[in-house]
Amino acid sequence: MNNLYIRELIEKLEYTEFWNGTVEKCGYDEGIERLTEVFAGHKMRRSSVFFIGNGGSCAIASHMTADFMKNGGMNTCCLYDQSVLTCMGNDYGYEHIFAEQIGRLAKEGDLLVAISSSGNSPNIVRAIEAAREKKAAVLTCTGFLPDNRVKQMGDINVYVPVSHYGIVESIHNLILQQIVDALMEKDGTQA
Repeated sequence: MNNLYIRELIEKLEYTEFWNGTVEKCGYDEGIERLTEVFAGHKMRRSSVFFIGNGGSCAIASHMTADFMKNGGMNTCCLYDQSVLTCMGNDYGYEHIFAEQIGRLAKEGDLLVAISSSGNSPNIVRAIEAAREKKAAVLTCTGFLPDNRVKQMGDINVYVPVSHYGIVESIHNLILQQIVDALMEKDGTQA
């Protein structure tokens, strides 16, 4: 099969960057290993994990909220209840829909997973700021430009070097799915 899309997806997957903050970059295998350790640590401590995103990234966040809870045995929180989202948007503005919830629900030591293809969504930036105020850890998943705002804000950053929504979203989903599958292989789910 000579599928250019699949070839580009595989190439960008191989060039995906994993950053410890904004200073230390590592390769794919080491990045997955580090992320699996991060999630395993949060699982062991019974931290809450919050996944957020917009559009396609919202679908990934919702899916991972379920998978990390059911298959990974982790404490995950869904921030996508319609009445809560519309309340926060109406009362505080769309840019605060996640920050207001994180400000009320997160505690020190929790984890926010911020998924944003462009890395410049104001509501994702504000949620990260709210998580920082609560002393929660932040994992970012971005793409497009290497100097996007969200990528500069995480403790660990996954960056897909391409400006193509479908490829960026597919790689974010694949990486997060690989991590939850690794947790299942490592120690199964926790009831």
